[in-house]
Amino acid sequence: MAEQEGTNPGQDAGVKVARTAGMDPNARRHNRTLRPRSQAFKDYMLTGWGEEKNDVKPLESSAFTPRRIAELGAKFPGERLVIPAGTAKVRNDDCDYAFRPDSAFAYYTGLGEDFEPGAVLVLNPVDPDSDEAKAGKTHEPRLFLHPRSDQTTQDYYMSAAYGEYWVGARPGLSEMNVMTGIPTADIATLRDALAKDVGPGAVQLRVLRRTDAEVSAMVEQIREENGFPDREANDADDDALYEKASEHRMIKDSYEIGEMRKAIAATKDGFDRMLTALPRAIGKPRSERILEGAFNANAREEGNDEGYGTIVAYGEHAATLHWMRNDGQIDAGGLLLIDAGVEVNSLYTSDITRTFPASGRFTSFQRELYQVVLDAQQAGFEAAQPGRTYSDIHDACMRVLAEALHEWGILPVSVEEALSPEGQQHRRWHACGVAHHLGLDVHDCSQARFEHYQGAKLAPGMTFTIEPGLYFKANDMLVPPQFRGIGIRVEDDVLMTENGPEWLSIGIPKKVEDVEAWMTERAALAPQA
Repeated sequence: MAEQEGTNPGQDAGVKVARTAGMDPNARRHNRTLRPRSQAFKDYMLTGWGEEKNDVKPLESSAFTPRRIAELGAKFPGERLVIPAGTAKVRNDDCDYAFRPDSAFAYYTGLGEDFEPGAVLVLNPVDPDSDEAKAGKTHEPRLFLHPRSDQTTQDYYMSAAYGEYWVGARPGLSEMNVMTGIPTADIATLRDALAKDVGPGAVQLRVLRRTDAEVSAMVEQIREENGFPDREANDADDDALYEKASEHRMIKDSYEIGEMRKAIAATKDGFDRMLTALPRAIGKPRSERILEGAFNANAREEGNDEGYGTIVAYGEHAATLHWMRNDGQIDAGGLLLIDAGVEVNSLYTSDITRTFPASGRFTSFQRELYQVVLDAQQAGFEAAQPGRTYSDIHDACMRVLAEALHEWGILPVSVEEALSPEGQQHRRWHACGVAHHLGLDVHDCSQARFEHYQGAKLAPGMTFTIEPGLYFKANDMLVPPQFRGIGIRVEDDVLMTENGPEWLSIGIPKKVEDVEAWMTERAALAPQA
């Protein structure tokens, strides 16, 4: 990694905001390199540069964001809404993780990938007496961001976060306006813009405060200075904004559904790569990571990144639901559970789980257990209809699992007693839920209120998973020895339509015969040792 002669990313990300808010912008400083300081160097660095091509065009998402912004604004008339992109997160010392904007910011601006750390979207209330207000408009959006630090400014080589000597050419204010369709402004003017007309009986501020600590502190300071000193009340107002922004994403538009399909197609390619790599991974130390690496390489080639930490779990690791260490050895005799999803450049992700026989063929016992999980998933799919709820999906899946556990002699009570609220003994082997919203986040819309999430009726445009499983820990003395150390999950992505559910991930094999054929096909493509 090249030595950074200027300030480091963590230091000057949001520096203008920090200074305005009265914070210390130099909280992370390192004196590990020697920077040229002569005037001759400074002059020389700003001369002799040719014109850079900057061919920007409107993003496809820009046709969909005006409606999203209008619908959110209508929930908070007369209030100023602040939606930060967030800043880079420290990985260690002066190294940051790759930037990914907050999902709410991405939803309302249409910006994905690693665009614009430190940017802030502000929805300004319109004058209630204006013609716009009379026509039903409540807010005007404005996107605050850092201007380009190109060869015309010393930030070009001094700023490691925004200087284009370090990070490459960035869209400027005008370019970002073209891309998003949203008017832009210099981030240096943010504080004045937020403080304008704030006060009781005038404008109130709300902020998605978990995203950018500096912007949140600025908003809180402005509120305290202008008649809103009650921190608890302010937090409650912010929480309400967070809830509405989360609930708003539950119904996907046609653009979002298209991005979901892209994510699933890229994820299928990633599974293909893992199955091709499987034969050479068998028997090797940390071979789970061989498959993880194959998937994650595909995620970076076809999308922005993995949508969440990839799970590659062989044998008893598969009974750990969020196994992400992936340091186990894959052998030929057991089952291999892989839970993985590609996040495409728009930041929409898929979420797919498949369970494979590492040998390429299920044993009769493995097949029996696997088929139960597959049947449970199908029952959940059939229960997922417009007007039903997640509880209906869950109950349908649980009944199939409970019946199987009873038939195997594992369930210590009757099926009906286990399924009753007072029972739930079967949940020992499936303690999690079986469905969740999916979109910009793998667990999308998670900040919505219970009654708008678990209690809400399924509606056309919702995208979600169905993912039942059976998890028998290696040290579970309440199951017969042959069950111990086995974990099975089958997970697919579903779109609710007016006519019922659609398997978005139908092209990723999951039936026993299809899985075995898929593994045979991919193994034939594996490089010969």
